[in-house]
Amino acid sequence: MKLAVQEQLLPGRSLQEKFAFAVDAGFDAIELRGKGDFHFAGRLTELKRARADGVVMPTVCVDMPHFIGDFDPAKRKDAIQQLRSQLTVIGELGGIGVITPASWGRFSRRLPPFEPPRSPEEDREVLAEALGILGEHAQRNGVLIMLEPLNRYENHMVNTLAEAVSYCSMDSIRIVGDTYHMNIEEDDPCRALIDAAPWLAHMQIGESNGNQPGTGHLDWGAQLATLDAVGYDGYLALDCRLRGEPEIVLPQTAAFIRKYL
Repeated sequence: MKLAVQEQLLPGRSLQEKFAFAVDAGFDAIELRGKGDFHFAGRLTELKRARADGVVMPTVCVDMPHFIGDFDPAKRKDAIQQLRSQLTVIGELGGIGVITPASWGRFSRRLPPFEPPRSPEEDREVLAEALGILGEHAQRNGVLIMLEPLNRYENHMVNTLAEAVSYCSMDSIRIVGDTYHMNIEEDDPCRALIDAAPWLAHMQIGESNGNQPGTGHLDWGAQLATLDAVGYDGYLALDCRLRGEPEIVLPQTAAFIRKYL
């Protein structure tokens, strides 16, 4: 397993500077962020230059105001177009693929008004249609579209790894595990990882409290040993808040995780 860190967590003015810091801190790669309005495609020259300079950028995580599961058809259509573009770009960079949740921050059955404006059947139809379009585009570009389950307070449609797996209708649709969200939603995180292993393409890591690993109560030894046992050899991408200055916290975090690898 290799360590990655999301670009917004790194000090530095350029991807080259960020990557140099990341490597010195004990990481192997940078996970990019894909904003809307085709901003990611607008970075193509920057990204190609960084790749030529040796910056490793295997994945991009969406960072948009709306998503493929939005209640508004126009916003769903735009999210699909944005993701198609991001898949094309990450393909040109020789990366693995694009990470997206069904939605984020739009609705929770745990918060008022509790009942979403769409039925579970309609939710599934909307997501399956979007992922089918994106899966075909990903396949043409030699990359993956990766669905990330979020916890019940951030998304009402896909909360567990098993729910995400149910959408993997083609080889180019895979799932992402996130230790922070799994801590809330999975009855047994290690069992969930074992069951989802054939579809697991990527992992994001954060503590039980949403901060960097080592500041909460997750059993990192058990979860990382499980990933090793099922043959996962992909990235562990740091996706969390940082408690402390990155110059101090990031090297400590990489060292903490590497103790278990």
